[in-house]
Amino acid sequence: MTQGKIIEYIDQGKITCAICLQDKGNKLHLLTPLNRQVNITPKRAIFISYADIDPLGPRDELLNKLRQVEILRDRLKKEIHVEEVWELIKDEDETFDFRYLTHLCFKETVTDDHVSALVRALFDDKLYFKIKDGRFIPHSEGKVKQILKEREEEEQKEDGLEKGGSWLKTVLRGEVEQDDYDHAETIRIIEGLALYGKDAPDYKYGKELFSRAGISDIGEARDILIRLGVWEENEPVDIIRFNIRRSFTDEQLKEAYRLNDLKIDASGREDLRNLSVFTIDDSITKDFDDALSIDVHDDHTQIGIHITDVASVIDPGTILDREAYLRGSSLYLPRHKIHMFPTELANDRLSLRDGVDRPAISLLASFDKTGQLSGYRFAPSIINVRRKLTYDEVNEQLESKRQLLWVYRLCEKMRQKRIEQGALILSLPEVSIQFGKDSSLSIKMISQETPSRVMVAELMILYNWLAAQFCRDHNIPIIYRGQKEPGERLTIEETGYVYYVFRQRRKLSPLIIDIEACPHAGLGLDVYSNLTSPIRRYFDLVSQRQMRNYILQEAPVYNNEELEKIRITVTPVLKDLNTIKNNRIRYWIQKYLGEHIGEKFPAIILDNLKNRYRVILEDFLLAVEIKKETGHDIPQGKKIMIKIKKADPWNDLLVLEYAGEV
Repeated sequence: MTQGKIIEYIDQGKITCAICLQDKGNKLHLLTPLNRQVNITPKRAIFISYADIDPLGPRDELLNKLRQVEILRDRLKKEIHVEEVWELIKDEDETFDFRYLTHLCFKETVTDDHVSALVRALFDDKLYFKIKDGRFIPHSEGKVKQILKEREEEEQKEDGLEKGGSWLKTVLRGEVEQDDYDHAETIRIIEGLALYGKDAPDYKYGKELFSRAGISDIGEARDILIRLGVWEENEPVDIIRFNIRRSFTDEQLKEAYRLNDLKIDASGREDLRNLSVFTIDDSITKDFDDALSIDVHDDHTQIGIHITDVASVIDPGTILDREAYLRGSSLYLPRHKIHMFPTELANDRLSLRDGVDRPAISLLASFDKTGQLSGYRFAPSIINVRRKLTYDEVNEQLESKRQLLWVYRLCEKMRQKRIEQGALILSLPEVSIQFGKDSSLSIKMISQETPSRVMVAELMILYNWLAAQFCRDHNIPIIYRGQKEPGERLTIEETGYVYYVFRQRRKLSPLIIDIEACPHAGLGLDVYSNLTSPIRRYFDLVSQRQMRNYILQEAPVYNNEELEKIRITVTPVLKDLNTIKNNRIRYWIQKYLGEHIGEKFPAIILDNLKNRYRVILEDFLLAVEIKKETGHDIPQGKKIMIKIKKADPWNDLLVLEYAGEV
């Protein structure tokens, strides 16, 4: 029976001292020093005294006795050095009852008060012991170190919250002050909130940080980062989300400068500097992968397709090759260019710049007067670009330049032949995001069907096709690209080309990237690869190395197992880069539409769904959804007008409404 005993139990994280007024077996009726009567189960009692007190005595005397006991036990607790007790028994592989441990602390006779003092000391400390089944178990040294580390981290966390919260208050007041505290961790937390919201890894910490700064909406994270100058107003956040490297290390840049200064080794190369080589690209392009030449003879015309020999500059396994392997490809976004190689190298030593000698892997393809391919060969070469033409310049000169016109007509024939072999021509204009000097935003659609672009595209396809054939027929391991037949071949109906392309693209089979040669149904070719952009695409560089070494009668750089590892590693990166690019174009379109609230734009009904339509905004080639109006049921392919109600590019939100038929 515990009636009349002083009982200690844990209440709200603290040890409470009480007198047992009545023992009911499964419940103990207690009186606390605050003159409260409570019931607890016997299991909750962590210490029961030996001595008795008459529970029927005057209430004031009982309360006074409890208070005196509390004072005495708290005083005795201060005499206990928990670490010293732990040092004495830490290596013992057993548990210890309260009285045994109390004897280690006090030399005099041990009373209930001494035992209680020990229990209180160990309970408050929690560093060196844990309590289990009414006995104390010493923590191991490793556990003690772990707890100390956790406490230190918790203190740092609290310090960060306190100082970070105060700092954010000054930021909100527009008074960003310099102090001695490093706020990098605070900024990292805010970035996480801005990027991932409630899914941020440190969401709870970030929410508490904002709370201490008086911020209730975590949506303010982006504005704070912009105010701090950490982010731009239109920060390309997917680059951060996907952990895309934007810059190069000092060591990598040093290597780039070293390679720029290397002299070109012309040994073993065919000298093609007598050819009138020219490039065709955008006016702002500086990293030229490819160049062309036209050499007319009496009975045939030789077209040269010259691809910069990056493999002769970047050796496998070197510091820049490893970085390119991780990047997978260059990434071109509105206002941001992230090169696979340092810009200083991509725009200089690797680029087919005009007026300088450059190494290339040249395809010299001969065509008879009827435009039939009569022969071809690949050759390591030295070339010198004489002219740098833009797409627009070629279009303007086409009718007056007989050679260019002949090549264009040849390219039309090659395209038609591919179509007869099953190729699908599904090109759409490129959505070009453009900025004025005053940062004004405009969107331009650049046709991919102009003569110059068709010509360049077909010649690059020719190079890649013949290179893939060459490698397949000579058993050279490379990375191939293929595609199975589409699930269905649609026809262009009265609904128009754009509607057809969007629907036909849905029917396409997934792209195949493999080390085994396979047909490419989408291009209408028996085999295909990519080797024409070794400055910008790592797969192209890898395959170029393989073919180049074969031509030079050297051993292949990679075996099939190594190629497969590269394929598996780089393919997911390329998918991420494609997602980033598409998301960024979508962002800028929504940004533009946000400046045109209330205006109307043409659209095409792509899908007629239950409660909504999926439409294509014709001026932007963007697929979005709008709510279906009551009483309206518009067929697929029909052109309509829509009105912009709301656009929030940051949250990928675009609200449109039906505004009538065209």
